[in-house]
Amino acid sequence: MRKPRIHICFVSAQAAPNLLAALDPQCKPERIILLVTGKMASKADAMEKVLRKSGIETKRVAIDGEHDLARLKDAVLNVAAEHGGEQVAFNLSGGTKLMALAAYQTVREAEPAWDIFYVDIDTDELIVLTNEQTRLPLKPMVGLLDYLRAYGYDPQPASRRSEPGKDRESLLEDLILNVGSLARPLGELNALAQAAEARGSLSVELPRHGGSAGLRSLLQKLSDSNVLAIEHDRIEFRSESDRTFAGGGWLEEHVHRQVSRLSHALGIRDKRANLVVLDAGGVKNELDIAFMARNRLYVIECKTARMDGANAGKANDALFKLAEISRRIGGLGTRAMLASYRMLDEHEKRLARALNVELVCGSDLRRLDEKLKVWVAYR
Repeated sequence: MRKPRIHICFVSAQAAPNLLAALDPQCKPERIILLVTGKMASKADAMEKVLRKSGIETKRVAIDGEHDLARLKDAVLNVAAEHGGEQVAFNLSGGTKLMALAAYQTVREAEPAWDIFYVDIDTDELIVLTNEQTRLPLKPMVGLLDYLRAYGYDPQPASRRSEPGKDRESLLEDLILNVGSLARPLGELNALAQAAEARGSLSVELPRHGGSAGLRSLLQKLSDSNVLAIEHDRIEFRSESDRTFAGGGWLEEHVHRQVSRLSHALGIRDKRANLVVLDAGGVKNELDIAFMARNRLYVIECKTARMDGANAGKANDALFKLAEISRRIGGLGTRAMLASYRMLDEHEKRLARALNVELVCGSDLRRLDEKLKVWVAYR
């Protein structure tokens, strides 16, 4: 396929296929013509902002009759008449199947010199449909924040995450290594940290007699790592970030550290922890860990709270929420993972498979690096 001067595409809820093709150096155009139905106007707004930021001129053409093949053909024919003879490539990836059919038939008849292509998100390839079929691997050019913006989400500024010191690293390794024996005391610690946070305080009273032996041992580990101080019948967290760490943030820190270590080997780029994005209505969506790899968005949710017994149902809620927010924020190609300090039961594991959510739970956290390698490499 010759490098086109103009792309033409239908705008749909799935921004990735149009965005990836537009930003790939081998086929990046000077200009993109967006064919937009009324209900996709906001999606076109988001797409245009990212394209213009990348130096691509945009033009919007309103279309209607999205369920009428003849009217769709006429819309494509009108655009073809305006740009006949120019170096154009038509991207069939967006819109409905009917739109793709209308575009393919019209372009082949009216402008046979134009290239026609389709972006396969599963294989990360651009498939040229003109004459002999050609498959071109897409280069990883899209940054995480621009990817999210193309889907209509506004990333918020975040404080820079500092690398944990040696004492903190040793503590994280200890927590993961003893995933079974520390389950109960970590639950107690989580409750104490949440109680302090609810009051807007860094101080919280210990249970009577200092709590269980397991909790006392765990608190001493955190004291040795300078996360908190033990003051008779109370504990004092060193800072708000230390309180967050004790309340479950330690698992996010561990996961983020593993992702960082594997970044080069797996082509992981533009990663973020504790990322907050706003939708068009200003509603906050929080992503514990998010990164781009092979032009695909990966989202990891970290859970340390109990999701069994009196909290039965929380695992199901977490899985449904993770699956829904991942696809809404990053499209159908987004991959989601739940990293949980607690094991899930068989029913919850089946639900995760049905929702296409990867699980790394309990003792599997010790092999998180292996799990990440398989997860990211899988097509």
